[in-house]
Amino acid sequence: MVEERLFARYELESPLGLERAATVIAGEQSSGTFLKLPGETDSLRARSGARIEEIVERTVLSAPGLPCRHAGARFHRGEMVLSWPLENMGASLTNTLATVAGNLFELAEVSALRLTDITFPPAFARAYRGPAFGVAGTRRLAGVEQRPMIGTIIKPSVGLSPEETAALAKELAEGGIDFIKDDELQGNGPHCPLAERVRHVMRALNDHAERTGKKVMYAFNITGEVDEMKRNADIVRDAGGTCVMVSLFSVGLAGLAAIRAHCELPLHCHRNGWGLYSRSPHIGIGFRAWQKFWRLAGADHLHVNGIANKFTESDASVIDSARATGEPLFADTHYTAMPVFSSGQTAVQMPETHAALGNADFIYCAGGGIMGHPGGVRGGVESLRQAAEAAMNGIALDDHAAEHEELRQALDLFGARTR
Repeated sequence: MVEERLFARYELESPLGLERAATVIAGEQSSGTFLKLPGETDSLRARSGARIEEIVERTVLSAPGLPCRHAGARFHRGEMVLSWPLENMGASLTNTLATVAGNLFELAEVSALRLTDITFPPAFARAYRGPAFGVAGTRRLAGVEQRPMIGTIIKPSVGLSPEETAALAKELAEGGIDFIKDDELQGNGPHCPLAERVRHVMRALNDHAERTGKKVMYAFNITGEVDEMKRNADIVRDAGGTCVMVSLFSVGLAGLAAIRAHCELPLHCHRNGWGLYSRSPHIGIGFRAWQKFWRLAGADHLHVNGIANKFTESDASVIDSARATGEPLFADTHYTAMPVFSSGQTAVQMPETHAALGNADFIYCAGGGIMGHPGGVRGGVESLRQAAEAAMNGIALDDHAAEHEELRQALDLFGARTR
């Protein structure tokens, strides 16, 4: 039988040299500890110990990435790849996370450490079903083929009643929107309880679907305790809803996998809190690694920020994240998730987004880019569709805007801010 192993790639910095630091990390995260124990025999270490697969030193620095007790040292920086036998953790996402991102970031031998990628062995494909809907299932439920899905977020984020939320959803539906989501701050509070919000919103969207034949997808935020999420997912399903949303870091991998096993709707997965892992270049877990965990656990949609966003993430990082969600995890199954662009998005960024991703399989969420449009909601939605049409046909935005009023208005209003 061929041994299945799990591989993890890290950016590593150490005042003691990369080989020394990698050896300590490999021991700490498998069979070893700070001293040799009688039970850690050579045969046990060969069977269960982590292996150093690769070390590439890139530079030596005079100052550490993070505060370090080794004053005056030279800090070696580069990459390392470690591997573990599957038997250590089994095909378990939660226990894998403890292995590849456990008590290694705080080791004294480490002055900076970042998990950048992970490769799961085939056993995880047998243990986890991945996204139930992904791109194809989402398009089918939303009735949108070939072009990007145009979406928005309920604003104000909190404070609206169920009736007011439904009125806004109705306006957005009549304006031609494809997708609406709750803000992540809108949960199940007493001012807008989920059951009431679902009842009023779906009444409006179901009425719109009966009149027009278009069923707008609305992602209701069901984030909560596991049993609560299951009940709320059923409420959305029974009301005719076609999507639910969870906050990934709030529910965790076990919570996501549990709702995936129960829920009959696409899981729109929000990564709020992402800056905790991404803001520092010296410590944390990169999106490429995280999104593999989330896709295996069942994420159908994954937020990736947006080009020229209002946060600190670079455009290159945004695009790399979006591309990662469509890359295969295993040889025979892709477990593809749909990337969601948001954060300060308007018609202006649509062509660059489409070109960088290389396809139209994404949700493009614009708040102010729709509701702040001079033509109102309908004008904002139309401007984004016109921008997508231009992008998909290789037409310059300015040329397309000459014959499309809504796009021209969007470029006049938003162009100077994002170009």
